[in-house]
Amino acid sequence: MPRYFIRLSYNGTRYHGWQIQPNAITVQQEITTAISLLLRHDVEITGCGRTDTGVHAECFFAHMETAKELTSENQQRLCNKLNAFLSDDIAIEKIFPVADDTHARFSAISRTYEYRITQQKQPFLQEFAHFFPLALDIEKMNRCARLLMEYRDFSCFSKSHTQTHTNDCSITEAQWQFKNNLLVFKISADRFLRNMVRAIVGTLVDAGLGKIDENDIHQIIQSGIRSKAGKSMPARGLFLTDVGYPAELLTCMRD
Repeated sequence: MPRYFIRLSYNGTRYHGWQIQPNAITVQQEITTAISLLLRHDVEITGCGRTDTGVHAECFFAHMETAKELTSENQQRLCNKLNAFLSDDIAIEKIFPVADDTHARFSAISRTYEYRITQQKQPFLQEFAHFFPLALDIEKMNRCARLLMEYRDFSCFSKSHTQTHTNDCSITEAQWQFKNNLLVFKISADRFLRNMVRAIVGTLVDAGLGKIDENDIHQIIQSGIRSKAGKSMPARGLFLTDVGYPAELLTCMRD
């Protein structure tokens, strides 16, 4: 059957993450139910990864297969119907055909996350940024962030008892900056472990508070022990902002 990619975004506040799970509302379940109903046959949808409960996605890709031929017009029509059917916190942006062996998860070559902190209480950001009013040493946080790119094994930032075969990741960017009056941590890698970004942010915030320094970062990572690192920051401030694919796929994905 032909394979199609779905480009979407979602506010994760009321969802237990992307992945379907028993007795919980998830983004994957909502979209699967809607598409199966509209196409009038069961459809399986595979995402580019999984986000935890309460985490948002400004950019997310999934793939599906359907026996029904979707012309360009039908692709847009299905987008429109899905957006009318789904809740306001999920937006289907594009549906487009890909090669049969293109996989939303395994064909991806990078992911980018942002963690957003507001240091001033703002009622309209309470779902989308973590309020943290204490003074932080941003330069020190960036010095510590750069150390992440010296390592590959990030067991110390991973949630325990996961089903991954390796805790190795290749981080290509890790930087704090001020953006739209928010303090934003941007991090890119080929893959991420469960809870990894929020644990990294919590550890770097400890550095910004003067609780730990660069030498401690080395020791924490080398230990491979989760309890040595900082606490996980709340999910509301975390966004998946980009998913990278090979160049030959990019044109149809971004148009």
